[in-house]
Amino acid sequence: MSNQRRTSLKDLARELGVSIATVSRALHGSPEIGAEMRRKAKALAEKMNYRPNPFAQSLRKEGPRVIGVVVPNLVTHYYAAVLDGIEIEAARAGYSIISANSHESTLLEARALDNFNSLHVEGIIACLAQDTTDYTHFEQIRGMGIPMVLFGRTCLKELISSVTANGDEAAQQATQHLIDTGSRRIAFIGGPNHLDMVRRRKHGYLEALRNNGIAIDRNMVVCDRIDYDVARHNVAELLARPDRPDALLTFNDIITFAAFTAVKQSDLSIPDDVAIIGFTDDEHACYVTPQLSAIEDQSSLMGERACHLLLRQINGDARVSHEIVPQRIVIRQTSAKHSPSPE
Repeated sequence: MSNQRRTSLKDLARELGVSIATVSRALHGSPEIGAEMRRKAKALAEKMNYRPNPFAQSLRKEGPRVIGVVVPNLVTHYYAAVLDGIEIEAARAGYSIISANSHESTLLEARALDNFNSLHVEGIIACLAQDTTDYTHFEQIRGMGIPMVLFGRTCLKELISSVTANGDEAAQQATQHLIDTGSRRIAFIGGPNHLDMVRRRKHGYLEALRNNGIAIDRNMVVCDRIDYDVARHNVAELLARPDRPDALLTFNDIITFAAFTAVKQSDLSIPDDVAIIGFTDDEHACYVTPQLSAIEDQSSLMGERACHLLLRQINGDARVSHEIVPQRIVIRQTSAKHSPSPE
């Protein structure tokens, strides 16, 4: 994927000094066009990295206009809900959605962007894979002038618009709740440290500890892969320590339910032995016993806002914008100890 504006038939026609229709027929090998022109058109198309638009005919017939969406893990409720919000907003404007699952892989993420470029989608909405530390493929898409908005996990804030949650504030409030209800050795179980979403949530957690004069124990901060088995293993190791945590603040739904399982498998009581509050969705939080206290994303709204920003770009708004969708804390049964610990 070259770092330049997407080449059009108009660009080829201008270089060759002929009409767009002539170039189109030449690239399709029409016998109406001389062999020399067919050869020149195909050589120039290869040189300028021209990609035919498979949607062009349907668009001329007022077929669906298309937006591409890349998510790290389509089977989770969070990303499905974001996608639902995107589809709602896109449908209002007459757009259809095609989605790609990066499976948390930078390689698959870059391939999805390249495929969307080849399909000539009118814009792209994406959330970074947890493996992504090199943002070249996002820079290339923007360098081509293709509208783009990131959500959740973001990068290149000076270049790409984004929609995120107030994870730092929510994490601080959740940690404060754990402190207020008797917890003192509170662990943060997060994802990879290079993700801005992880950094924001960890920052809020650390701020709450500092504000309450609680010493920060590095052993209580575990940031690793976003993976159920990895998180369950890490929490089990923490709980086996003689100075184990008495509460857990967990980064997302995968890590939250892995931690919940690890506590149960350790024959510890929730919340009296180990309190838990995690970033997850309201639906699944009610399916476990005891019911989970949760920091809930307005994920569908996040999708709508991301699509709204993208549509503004498609319609010519060149500004880079950043929006924040607030999260809400819902206290249920897993976070408040029945007999608060002494200071």
